[in-house]
Amino acid sequence: METFSLLAQGFAVALTPLNIALLLLGCFSGTLIGALPGLGPVNGVAILIPLTFAFGFDATSSLILLSAVYFGCMYGGRISSILLNIPGDEPAVMTTLDGYPMAQQGRAADALAISGVASFFGATVAVIGLTLFAPMLARMAIYFGPADYFALYILAFVTIGGIAGVDPRKTLLSALIGLMIATAGLDPISGIPRYTFDNYHLYDGVDAIVALVGLFAISEILMLLEKAARDRAAPIGLDSWLPDFRQIWKTRWAVLRGSVVGFVAGVLPGAGASLGSVMSYSMEKQASDKHGTFGKGDPRGVAAPEAGNNAASGGALIPMLSLGVPGSGTTAVMLAMLISLNVQPGPLLFERQPDLVWGLVASLYLGNVALLILNLPMIGLFSRLMMVPTWALMPIVAAVSFVGVFSISNSVFDLELMIIFGVLGYLLRKLDVSLVPLVLGLLLGGDMERNLRRAMSISDGDWGVLMASPISVTLYVLTTAFLGLSVWLALRDRKRQQARVTEG
Repeated sequence: METFSLLAQGFAVALTPLNIALLLLGCFSGTLIGALPGLGPVNGVAILIPLTFAFGFDATSSLILLSAVYFGCMYGGRISSILLNIPGDEPAVMTTLDGYPMAQQGRAADALAISGVASFFGATVAVIGLTLFAPMLARMAIYFGPADYFALYILAFVTIGGIAGVDPRKTLLSALIGLMIATAGLDPISGIPRYTFDNYHLYDGVDAIVALVGLFAISEILMLLEKAARDRAAPIGLDSWLPDFRQIWKTRWAVLRGSVVGFVAGVLPGAGASLGSVMSYSMEKQASDKHGTFGKGDPRGVAAPEAGNNAASGGALIPMLSLGVPGSGTTAVMLAMLISLNVQPGPLLFERQPDLVWGLVASLYLGNVALLILNLPMIGLFSRLMMVPTWALMPIVAAVSFVGVFSISNSVFDLELMIIFGVLGYLLRKLDVSLVPLVLGLLLGGDMERNLRRAMSISDGDWGVLMASPISVTLYVLTTAFLGLSVWLALRDRKRQQARVTEG
């Protein structure tokens, strides 16, 4: 009953005129950003974060706006996947496997409607899970000590490096780079400058917002300018906007299974929507593909990954709010925004700032309904965005990035640092190195170091303190299991590749 009382209090916060306006703005702009090939939720949230500072929104309103953008991007990512065979973001990759063949067969309206309903159901399951489980996890997290948090951060890095990444070595390397960047600034114990190059601007460390905008927005500009419009496929016309609702009903079990699998994947620190999408599609294919129709335009192949990635996006908010550990790259960006506003996510957040937490949860219920209403009748408008030329899109992104970052600190040095991180992000993406582990390393590195050093101070330098509690032991067991699973998956994929070469 207490949960429902707090949720009612959250609706009172979410239904204020400003928050309703920001919610609708976030849903609409998020869907537009998600529909544009290459601009995913991480980029969308990173680009809009500076605007929250520029307009002086408080933490609750800022989080409602960015969460609406996050969910809107997850909805919008399916549009270019189905119509153009170009994923709007990484989680939408699985949607192209059956969505684009359906569009080629003249069933684009069905594919778009199925994906929209699946997204709605998956996100609803995630928000219900957030309502029920986040407070429980927060109460459990009170018992976490410094050594336990250090073990949790280790698990987060292993999860994203071992499972979510295409190449575990590259993703772990990316995380290491992020950890190195996080050590810049004054030593938290001795106060000695580290890696500042005698530049006083770096004494407080690297501003996470500046780094994120550079890594994602500026690197995206460089990537798209290189790619230009030549790689864009011709859009597929939609003869009818009336989907076959019998097809939607037939996918109900795929949607349910995908939602559950995606939610579980999203709760894992560092896994995110990409893992939820892949796992949902893979499990649904194993459960339902009895006639070899997956990959050839099977509606269940659209429903499962869309339900999975939207459920994972909501599930990723649970570890961010309850533990202060982001469950995805986008929640890592949102974590940076909260920290910049002097809000520290974690187990005490639910007690100290209930209006923020429950206002966010209530807004997600409202935003999910708004997104369903917005997406089904406006598919025509969103599909036309595929034809926006790169030369028109990129200057807008660049202007928002530069003006937004400058408005945070009025520092030219931050603009220069943003450009440096943009070039770094561009080079890493050219080398197929994921930026998400780098972001996690940058954001979690400071807390990871502080908890390690606190634990060592408490134990007078005894390393055994890291394995002294049942919580830390359990987390290390999970870490070992994830490492073993990642090695097994890598060996299995290598054997399959060798088998294909032999057969060819």
